Amino acid sequence: MDTVTLVSEADRRPGRVPRWVLKTVSPIVLVALWQVLSSVGILEDDTLASPLTVVQTAAGMWEDGSLQSAVTTSVVRVLAGLGVGLVAAVVLATLAGLFRRGEDVIDAPMQMLRTVPVIGLIPLLIIWFGIDEEPKIILVGLAVTFPLYMNLYGGIRNVDSSLVEAARTLGLGWFGQVRHVILPSAMPQFLIGLRYALGTAWLALVFGETINATSGIGYEMNKAREFFATDVIVVCLALYAILGLVADMIVRGLERGLLSWRPAFSGR
Repeated sequence: MDTVTLVSEADRRPGRVPRWVLKTVSPIVLVALWQVLSSVGILEDDTLASPLTVVQTAAGMWEDGSLQSAVTTSVVRVLAGLGVGLVAAVVLATLAGLFRRGEDVIDAPMQMLRTVPVIGLIPLLIIWFGIDEEPKIILVGLAVTFPLYMNLYGGIRNVDSSLVEAARTLGLGWFGQVRHVILPSAMPQFLIGLRYALGTAWLALVFGETINATSGIGYEMNKAREFFATDVIVVCLALYAILGLVADMIVRGLERGLLSWRPAFSGR
């Protein structure tokens, strides 16, 4: 009996509340409580705009096109930074994970650099790359490189040695072992790193869009802060949350497709 069957039978147990109901109800209850606190005056608009005000503000931003423009600009920056970080992390982690010489040369500097706050590099990035798009993209790239590197490197080094020995016994060469055993075994850990990296990418972008930005979600948030427009700030935060959720759902979809061969415990 596979994992999918077990989960389906668990969801069909008599008296058991479906999981989708629990996932839907809890956010609705929080938003309703927020609206009630705003309606009775406990939360004032200057402190935190009500959900109704936030929805009206989002609708107004959609009508004037600022919402679509901000989302498009920020998504492009994140994708560009993610591409840079993904290539760097995969190359470095593969070299360090597969070769001892690579580990000697690469891993120590990466372990030192990952402890440096990425946000603290903003002044240097401005000096090196100016105030256009480059520092924003590189900042996001740096933010995603380290979690991707750590997880892929750890995944490669934690591959069961008996699997590699079995592949060698069956006549697989070095590249065959890497392709059919090592990299597939490291894939679960890599996808965990990818989920974490996507979260840090949006966090880095918030700071990156303070660098002479004239568009983007972070720019709209910073502009709203100057006028204490909490409704616009909440709209921007909601956009970050939605985009992060969408990115996480995409990675989960990749997990289901790429890791369909691996049975996994999914809770009781």
